[in-house]
Amino acid sequence: MLYETPWLNPDWQRQIQRLLDSYHRWVGAELIDRSGTFEEQARRVFEAPFVIVSHGTQPDPILNSANAVALRLWELPLEKFLQTPSRLTAEPVHRDERARMLEATTRQGYIDDYQGIRVSSTGRRFRIDRATVWNIVNEQGHPAGQAATFSDWVFIDEVKTAGSSPA
Repeated sequence: MLYETPWLNPDWQRQIQRLLDSYHRWVGAELIDRSGTFEEQARRVFEAPFVIVSHGTQPDPILNSANAVALRLWELPLEKFLQTPSRLTAEPVHRDERARMLEATTRQGYIDDYQGIRVSSTGRRFRIDRATVWNIVNEQGHPAGQAATFSDWVFIDEVKTAGSSPA
């Protein structure tokens, strides 16, 4: 895959089209401007000013797309992100809550009011608010993963250690 320009890769374009088509199917709106070629749409997703991520249908789903904002937020290069199990985007203590949200999404098609705590690759914690999570279906209508988008997050301050002085 072309990690610096993933929108040039036909497999990436196919994943993004499924993601966008599924968003429209469940939410009834467009996530981005859908004009132009698949390449142009995939580039718009990658360059969008909000987070867009997705994972596959494996028993322990692996992340299979992320835009530039998501990569900065999770502090990972794309090639590493695409090898990461989706569950690792949340701390162990928050994984049960995340699993319940994904199960609700599977049953309902999408949810548009998710909030939760996530963790970057360096351990930086952040709370996401008002995330939309939806099921991705392939061209035959079969499950092909799940995706999420959000533009609201807040980094959670690190807890002061004993003996540290106030700033």
